[in-house]
Amino acid sequence: MNSLEDWLALTAVPGVGGVKVSRLLQHGTPTQLRAMSTEQLQTFGLSLSQISAFRTPLQAQIDRCLWWADHQDNTILTIDSPYYPALLKQIAAAPPVLFVSGQVEYLSAPQLAIVGSRSASIDGRESAYEFAGALVAANYVVTSGLALGVDGQAHHGALKHGGATIAVLGAGLSQVYPARHRDLAAKIKEQGALVSEFWPDEKPRPQNFPRRNRVISGLSVGVLVVEAAEKSGSLITARYALEQGRDVFALPGSIRNPESRGCNALIKSGAKLVETPVDIFEEVGALTECAINSQLSKTLPQGEDQQLPFPALLATVGNEATPVDVVAERSEQPVHEVMMQLLELELLGFVTSVPGGYIRTRRGKS
Repeated sequence: MNSLEDWLALTAVPGVGGVKVSRLLQHGTPTQLRAMSTEQLQTFGLSLSQISAFRTPLQAQIDRCLWWADHQDNTILTIDSPYYPALLKQIAAAPPVLFVSGQVEYLSAPQLAIVGSRSASIDGRESAYEFAGALVAANYVVTSGLALGVDGQAHHGALKHGGATIAVLGAGLSQVYPARHRDLAAKIKEQGALVSEFWPDEKPRPQNFPRRNRVISGLSVGVLVVEAAEKSGSLITARYALEQGRDVFALPGSIRNPESRGCNALIKSGAKLVETPVDIFEEVGALTECAINSQLSKTLPQGEDQQLPFPALLATVGNEATPVDVVAERSEQPVHEVMMQLLELELLGFVTSVPGGYIRTRRGKS
């Protein structure tokens, strides 16, 4: 059985999520874990029923998953893959496996999320569309949840303006939800990517959508909430963003519009009030700089000496895994800036992401 099958077998075990997988990986790869004795696996916190499920999974389920991955533009990313998005890897309980349909490289590009009400007003839908267009014009990828209303308009705005967009689903990628967005999903696959932590044939369930929301914020350096009622799911995304050290932006709205109460509450709680895209760029400008510097580094002649980038940050990373929040504290920089600097350093080969944080490599790529 190859490594990918072992990863799928591990993630299919009932009661084994991101936190437990992270702890298990400290003792070996899924393939190595599967070969360990029952007694060893019990000491790592697995029950006898979980060990049995790990060793003898439902093979038909795994085979269907591998069959899906064999189709064009479908990819299964494990958390140890170099293509797994670095920002998402740093969140608590990061998904051990991601299913991607489309252009996987966009997952590591600078992203800003746009989320909001499914029953948004005309102004709200137009704002989502216009802000998405402005963001892709500035070379950001627009990330959202494929829902009706604000999410759909954000995707449409990005596509219409020739940019890339990522849709994170609360179901498997073979179960596009809502159904009326199947054509939109097909366009996103061509000009971006569809992403889910759920197996391809997983149907949409209410409990899936908070998990989807944490992936939306985890992929992004910031989250813009366009319209949201007081108990909107978009506020869950904003809460996750704050917990993950991301910037939260909100469009103010009329006190008479119920769909604006969530945004107004976010602003009162400290989210940045946004009137134009410039308000966002002022906060995340360092992200654009990192992306530009990373792109420029690829054009340098091979073997040409380069000055070490971000020396103050590099000095905080050593031979043992250093969590992002520790790097931020040591370098006295905001977490979101540290994340983007680490992403650039990883692309250049100066650091490597591992379970628990980052370690320093001996030298960067020439």
